[in-house]
Amino acid sequence: MEEFWPVPGVLAYLAGRWRVERDVRDLASGAAGHFGGVTVFGPLDGGGLLHEESGTFTWQGVARPATRTLRFLPGSAPGRADVRFADGRPFHDLDLTTGRYVAHHPCAADRYRGEFTVRDADRWGTVWRVGGPAKDLVLTTVYVREG
Repeated sequence: MEEFWPVPGVLAYLAGRWRVERDVRDLASGAAGHFGGVTVFGPLDGGGLLHEESGTFTWQGVARPATRTLRFLPGSAPGRADVRFADGRPFHDLDLTTGRYVAHHPCAADRYRGEFTVRDADRWGTVWRVGGPAKDLVLTTVYVREG
């Protein structure tokens, strides 16, 4: 049985700099890719955290720079966050009070299901399963605190 590490305050837990390793698999074609980089959760004006990810994404042998920005806003309780895209559109809720959470995000014809697991004070991860008419992906990410 897997053990999870409860997080009473998700924003306080995430704040800081994390090393990121993400494996991407296309289940339909068998293609695979990898992202390696850094995610910084820094203070956001008005409360919350700005998630800024940068690194290198290699897909079928071709490496390219990659970035992503999200906003983690205070949720309905201290253990919760309201995760939004950089432009403010809703992405998903996040509740790590038990150390594990499953989020869903409908996107046009595609469905995203994300499982978040916290292992300890300095390590957490996600597994996103993306399915739809043109997508059949699994994205597995491990975050390890730096510093």
